[in-house]
Amino acid sequence: MAKQAKTSFFCKNCGAESPKWVGRCPSCGEWNTFVEEVVTPKASHTAYGAPDLPRRAATPIKISDIKAEDLPRIKLPSAEMNRVLGGGLVPGSIILIGGEPGIGKSTLVLQNVLRIRSRRVLYVSGEESPQQLRMRADRLSRGRMDCECYLLCETSLDAIFTAIRADKPGLIIVDSIQTIASDQLESAAGSVTQVRECAAAFLRYAKETGTPVILIGHINKEGSIAGPKVLEHIVDAVIQFEGDRHYMYRILRSAKNRFGSTSEIGIYEMKEDGLREVTNPSEMLLSNADEPLSGTAVGVTLDGARPFLIEVQALVSTAAYGTAQRSVTGFDPRRMNMLLAVLEKRVGFKLAQKDVFLNIAGGIKVSDPALDLAVTCAILSSNVDMPIDREVCFTGEVGLSGEIRPVTRIEQRIGEAQKLGFKRIVVPKRNLKGINTSGLAIQIIEVGKVDEALAHLFG
Repeated sequence: MAKQAKTSFFCKNCGAESPKWVGRCPSCGEWNTFVEEVVTPKASHTAYGAPDLPRRAATPIKISDIKAEDLPRIKLPSAEMNRVLGGGLVPGSIILIGGEPGIGKSTLVLQNVLRIRSRRVLYVSGEESPQQLRMRADRLSRGRMDCECYLLCETSLDAIFTAIRADKPGLIIVDSIQTIASDQLESAAGSVTQVRECAAAFLRYAKETGTPVILIGHINKEGSIAGPKVLEHIVDAVIQFEGDRHYMYRILRSAKNRFGSTSEIGIYEMKEDGLREVTNPSEMLLSNADEPLSGTAVGVTLDGARPFLIEVQALVSTAAYGTAQRSVTGFDPRRMNMLLAVLEKRVGFKLAQKDVFLNIAGGIKVSDPALDLAVTCAILSSNVDMPIDREVCFTGEVGLSGEIRPVTRIEQRIGEAQKLGFKRIVVPKRNLKGINTSGLAIQIIEVGKVDEALAHLFG
């Protein structure tokens, strides 16, 4: 007589196990995250490992006896992706790429894979058919199919590793990890148990053979990687592909990277034939209007370690229906309300009965507080209907008392503004201590309060 299947409860956030359902996870503290799954005896690791390789003895090594050498990097065709990864793929590393549906995760990876000539690549797809992938590949490669890329449309983990052992690829792509399931586990694909065990299987293979693995993952409605939180701890790097599907720009940023910095970003532009790298985002995000317009200011922002200039657009008009409207795109609405309160309290502009609309050009979302000064100047420019000189840009954080606070990496911000041909830049006072500005071709204007900046602009 068959034994009754044993079930247990797992937390979708951290993967903690409990014999019964609980409302709040005792491990991570999240509410209503426990789901019931069928539990089977633990699968043998040798089914997913590399049985042809000899097992090394588990012997401790003195840390001073380990040779400290730079890990060799596998350069990808995309320079922006190499920048985010810290210089390229490290052999034996496992990378997780996440993003919203339709944002371009598969396009980004397949576009890189089709341009690799020196390495045999296995692309495992659990969501698309070979015909669908071929049509996308034709669009991305424009008919050039001289790469060593092999497709495997399979969702069974056992079948995938059978093909991997026979093919011995130099790079493995899994699209996506939530669709892969092991036959030795009775739970459905995408469950906490399946995602954890399948990711661990690819991790073991990557470390034993030195083969880099790229996993593509879904995200949930909160914007985090779907599946247990332990999935992000297993991998070596977590890369987020962000952007609005209604705009053409995409940002690739690193949330975790064991082999490089997490402060680098890559910017892409979505085209009909794939993603195009944006090497100078400042030129793309600035308008080329011939006439100066009121309500427009250029701010120098910093995303990670990369500075670029962005255009801030504001529209201030009399409220038509009594209650003033506040509409923001690409900027924190609570921070804009704070800036409006500072302008009314500290500078004396009455904006409580006026509609204020704010937009960051290009569909980019900015969280850098150094954009405060540009937002403030754009709002006041629209309020008094006086344009700002197109040869001046701004950087500075606005405090609650109306003071302009110093910002980080001021030299990089000034250098970026000078490179794009701006004649003047407004910066916080005392932000240039210890910095030699004698060789700069751009005029630096130091201000300590918001009203000083406004007096300089509008007299």
